[in-house]
Amino acid sequence: MPVAAAVARLPTWENGSFHYDIAFPKPGMYRILGDFYPEGAAPQLITDTLFVAGGDTPAAQLSRDYSIKEATNLTVELSTNPPDPVAGASTQLRLSVNPGDGLEKYLGAWGHMLAASDDLIDLTHTHPYIADGSAEMQFGLVFPRPRVYRVWVQFQRMGKVNTVAFTVPVSRLK
Repeated sequence: MPVAAAVARLPTWENGSFHYDIAFPKPGMYRILGDFYPEGAAPQLITDTLFVAGGDTPAAQLSRDYSIKEATNLTVELSTNPPDPVAGASTQLRLSVNPGDGLEKYLGAWGHMLAASDDLIDLTHTHPYIADGSAEMQFGLVFPRPRVYRVWVQFQRMGKVNTVAFTVPVSRLK
């Protein structure tokens, strides 16, 4: 696995490669995720792991966070059904966007969701299965393992892309 300095130059779309300059906030392990859809090809997700030298940094512990999120020009509220998601079972993630006017499709969909397990092994990108430009949308997801998942959602409203994150603990089937 590569070792990075405090600033890394990651793969640009110059000559077929993607570059992104970033200053990592602290030493530790970082997973780099590239989620893209090349013209005339299938959606792709590429990953890499970087280690930034420095001292031992304990992993952050994630806990449930369904609090209302504020973004650029809207707020987003999350509820799940079942209320406590179970690995291997279907979960509905219901999102309510406020204000609900001015929503626009972004990259061909009313919303985008990326769910990543806390160990960054499981990654799922999906779109709402119930959405019509109104303030209410539903995504369906089957979380593969009992873990804590960070779930990012994106919506476009009045030309601005809004991104928020929730933390969803997923338990083992009883």
